[in-house]
Amino acid sequence: MDSEELKEKVIETIKTIYDPEIPVNIWELGLIYSVDILPINNVQINMTLTAPSCPSAQEIPLEVDQKVRAIEGVNEVDVAVVWDPPWDRSMMSETAMLELGFL
Repeated sequence: MDSEELKEKVIETIKTIYDPEIPVNIWELGLIYSVDILPINNVQINMTLTAPSCPSAQEIPLEVDQKVRAIEGVNEVDVAVVWDPPWDRSMMSETAMLELGFL
């Protein structure tokens, strides 16, 4: 599997992860800032949360790590939670905005 295929699999997997308080997956919410496939199928993910005080601050990054690590062919996974730029509603996809009634 090449790095583009692996990246697609990682994104598909991320789309199965939901913020427990919001009925939209974290990809559509815009919480994933980058997915990089590094040499020997190491995966680097930069993500944020809706707020630093998010009750799921521990669970969501852990779930991302565990689910991505379970993908066949993935070697190491590094999930970094970053706060810059801060998340806001404009980062949500149109799908997420429709789902949450913002459009």
